[in-house]
Amino acid sequence: MIDVRLLRTDPEGVRRATARRSDPALLGQLDEAVELDARLRALTAERDEVRSRVNDLSQTVGALRRAGDVAAAEDAQAKSRELGATEQLLAADHDEVSLALRELLLVFPNPVHVDVPDGASDDDNPVVNGPHHVPASFADHQRVPHWETGAALGILDLERAIKISGSMFTMTRGAGATLGRALGQLGLDRNADAYEELRPPSLVSTATLTASGQLPKFADDAFAVERDDLWCIPTAEVPLTSIYRDEVLDESVLPVRMMAATACYRREAGAAGRDTRGMLRSHEFDKTELLAVATPEQAPGELAAMVARAEAAIDALGLPWRTIEICAGALGQSHHRSFDIEVYAPGVGTWVEVSSISWFSDYQARRANVRYRRAPVDGRPQKGTVLAHTLNGSALAVPRVWAAIVENYRQADGSVVVPEVLRPYMRGIEQIGPP
Repeated sequence: MIDVRLLRTDPEGVRRATARRSDPALLGQLDEAVELDARLRALTAERDEVRSRVNDLSQTVGALRRAGDVAAAEDAQAKSRELGATEQLLAADHDEVSLALRELLLVFPNPVHVDVPDGASDDDNPVVNGPHHVPASFADHQRVPHWETGAALGILDLERAIKISGSMFTMTRGAGATLGRALGQLGLDRNADAYEELRPPSLVSTATLTASGQLPKFADDAFAVERDDLWCIPTAEVPLTSIYRDEVLDESVLPVRMMAATACYRREAGAAGRDTRGMLRSHEFDKTELLAVATPEQAPGELAAMVARAEAAIDALGLPWRTIEICAGALGQSHHRSFDIEVYAPGVGTWVEVSSISWFSDYQARRANVRYRRAPVDGRPQKGTVLAHTLNGSALAVPRVWAAIVENYRQADGSVVVPEVLRPYMRGIEQIGPP
């Protein structure tokens, strides 16, 4: 969430950044937050002043009793009890306003970075790199949807996946399952030089999901295990963000870089049609995720490096790709700045997002209480701690890349050539033919 002190020290700056998101309702929420913060400070001052008077009267009562002035002591004690009741009412009001402010700030978006392009929707996202590897035209045999090719080759079994789990679940088979696993391993191997591999739990607590910004706003998009108060992770970003929750790191260890290949679970609510068929949109999918914890000074460089790594992985696969920057009006709630890498899937005739790389500034770290201690200056320790910045990105999201490979690498005879960079992971399979 945003720093409440910004509402006091730079309300107009917050208003300008919020207005760029092209959602007038947010400005109303901002006004409400400013009002709640002012009320909270006034209640805090009044409560503390009454509490101080109660403490003074308690000392007076004791002194009067020691002096033998019982009547005066009882009078002071009566006033103390009266003020104590007032203090309790003020404390209750304080807690109520404090909770209302926190709940509002939990859904209020991150201020937009100054370099984010203006725009109201995804239609305004500019292309900032590419497109690359786009042929002059696609052959007819490439314009077959991946779910048709997958069924014909016996590598995608949607019918039985639906029988097992219901709509919007998928199941790869044979070489198709191997291809998916190869993509995940490629995502790990390409980043093992700089990122520590973890395998975090796939079920997390409410506190963990809240720390990453998924709760409370996106509760309806998540799968909950209500009996145990646990949630299925929508991405490895969620547990990785909480690895250092409520901890203080030394600046010398930053940036901390982590990666994880996990299953991901989301209640995808797309309308029935081409985007909900096959592998493009499903409730469960595999993804290799990158996450960095950094200082504010390191964060821009980490963002650029993360984007470059994701671009290089897609480029190595030889797929048609481009990078767009997300405009202010299309940014997610937690995002400070964000880039998407898209590949062209000729079988469905559209660009599809396969990687999203985002910088969250201190928005997530404030929720998760991830701090660091500044390095000494001239041998002298620096006072206090500083909120870290977090960044994350998809090193390789399996389903859509899988779909794009099956469509782009489909041959005239219906087989699919395996991209050369994946062949070391394919147990000798270089071309996927009919079973």
